[in-house]
Amino acid sequence: MLLQIISHTPVWVWALLASLLVLGTLQTRQRSVSLTRLVALPLVMVGLSLLGVFSAFHGNAMAALLWAATATITAALMLKLPLSQGTRYDASTRSFDLPGSWLPMALILGIFATKYAVGVSLVMHPALADSASFAYAISALYGAMSGIFSGRTLRLIRLVKPRPTIVRGVA
Repeated sequence: MLLQIISHTPVWVWALLASLLVLGTLQTRQRSVSLTRLVALPLVMVGLSLLGVFSAFHGNAMAALLWAATATITAALMLKLPLSQGTRYDASTRSFDLPGSWLPMALILGIFATKYAVGVSLVMHPALADSASFAYAISALYGAMSGIFSGRTLRLIRLVKPRPTIVRGVA
C-alpha cells in the first residue's frame, strides 16, 4: 500500500519536499539575514499550515479558530524563551546574525508530513473531512507548529530597536 501511495503522489510534491529540505538545511548553518529573509520562511510555512486547515476541512470555522488559538498560545510561549547564544541584530547592516538550528528543519518537515498524511488520509477515508475530532487535532497540530515558527521570528524581531529620531531646530 505504501508503494501505491508514493507512486500516486504527484511529482510536484517531491519537488516541493526537495526545496523545503534545501531551505531547512540552510537554517542549520550560521548565517546573516535581512529582516525580509528572516520573515519569508515562517510566512510561507504558516501559510502552508493554514492552507492545510482550509483545504482539508473546507473552511470549518472551529478548526480555523482552534488553529489560530493554538498558534497564538504557542507563539506567546516561544516569546518567553531566551534567544540562542550568538544571536544578534546588527543595526549598521540591518541584518540578523543567527546560529544554525535544526528546529526550522523539524518544523518544515512536520508541516509537510502533516499535510501529506492528511491528504493521503482524506483520499483513503473522505469521511474524515467531516470528523470534528480529526479536524480539531490536525488544526491544533498545524497551529502549534505555526506558533513555534511565528514566536521564534517575533523573538528575533524584538532585537530591532527603533532608531532615535533627530529633531533639528528651526533657524
